Amino acid sequence: MPTKIVVIGMGYVGIPAAALLADVEGHQVVGLQRRSKRSGWKIDVLNAGESPFKGEEPGLDDLIARVVKQGRFHVTDDVDSLKDADIILIDVQTPTDTQHVPQYLSLKEVSHDIGKRIKKGTLVIVESTVAPGTTENVVQRIIEEESGFVGGEGFDLAFSYERVMPGKLIKNIVELPRVIGGITPRATERAKQLYQKIVKGPIRTTTVLTAELSKTIENAYRDVNIAFANEMALVCESLGVDVYEVRGLVNELESRDMHIPGAGVGGHCLPKDPWLLRHGLYEYGEWKIEPEFISLARRINDHMPIHLAYLVENALAARGVKVRDATVTILGVAYLEDSDDTRNTPAADLMLALQARGAKIRLHDPFVKEWELTTQEIEHDIVKASQGSNCLVLVTKHSEYAKLDLGKLKNIMNTPVLVDGRNVFDTEEVKKNGFEYRCIGKVGARHSH
Repeated sequence: MPTKIVVIGMGYVGIPAAALLADVEGHQVVGLQRRSKRSGWKIDVLNAGESPFKGEEPGLDDLIARVVKQGRFHVTDDVDSLKDADIILIDVQTPTDTQHVPQYLSLKEVSHDIGKRIKKGTLVIVESTVAPGTTENVVQRIIEEESGFVGGEGFDLAFSYERVMPGKLIKNIVELPRVIGGITPRATERAKQLYQKIVKGPIRTTTVLTAELSKTIENAYRDVNIAFANEMALVCESLGVDVYEVRGLVNELESRDMHIPGAGVGGHCLPKDPWLLRHGLYEYGEWKIEPEFISLARRINDHMPIHLAYLVENALAARGVKVRDATVTILGVAYLEDSDDTRNTPAADLMLALQARGAKIRLHDPFVKEWELTTQEIEHDIVKASQGSNCLVLVTKHSEYAKLDLGKLKNIMNTPVLVDGRNVFDTEEVKKNGFEYRCIGKVGARHSH
């Protein structure tokens, strides 16, 4: 009998994990996906043997096509597929609200679904990033209440997180170290045996709480480092110094690794995982410790799209144009270069900030077809997007933008203004083409704090 694995949630984590597991001899993998207007279309696309991702994902297209053709992988919205599962992976989103409190609606719903249908002896693995303590205090409790089983006896439960990112979905799952924490040694060992079939990197085993903390601290660490780079960019701007030159000088010392500043931090993980870490430290109305550093870093990084809007206003004013009278073309809707992932993209806050100032917005992205935050068309033709525009503002470092014909664009724009949120362009080259230019970390204009 093949091992039946159900992967709940067909997103950037669930799809590559399911496909890799389905490529293992003896596995029968079912993807469980809610058929909603937003994401239900993925069911039909995946069952046709195609990837729903439009960015570059080496190896994924061929892998999905192969396992679907072999009959080892299919996707459904039928929750009863959980009934005879030997292993269940939970890969649903765990967002935070405007007050930075985790919203576990999906996580709780699937935990109830599992508890009502789980057979004795099933291994459940939470791969979604959660606040420390969630696997045992939320998922385990719900499954126990619904099933009547005791965790560690009637079913096994573990937490093990992915380190995926668009463009490296397969590579990161297969090659990067894997951390596993089970509620019992047996649960940990069972999860380890599963991941050994697809992970070539080292597998580290620990407690559930340590594994949960490792994930949130890992992303908080990166967020804090980016925030430092962003604040130093603002410092350099205010003094008329090039932060990228400073960064190069600092990083000549091997023990230094100053990160790259930019238009903001996006994606599903970094904007929320520090808040998940913070939430795990709040219990019964009291803080075990108030993590001020990561909260400050979040505020700095959230400010960067707003600062970019200020640079747009500043550059337009230098050419005698008021932002309320301007048409501004945003270059890049995805949060990450050469991907179609728009989750928590800095382009959202930039768009809202410019609209609040009265600007008319156009959107351009070579990969994104639709964006749930707006019904506005996303242009794929850079000439059409630039025609009659007063300003181009680059948010995402798509490869296409480094090849722009600035001379041609200048001739079709109403005002040649270029604001660079990712240091894509050479200052002298841009100015030589007649543009008013601003770049995060380079401009001498007074900063927006």
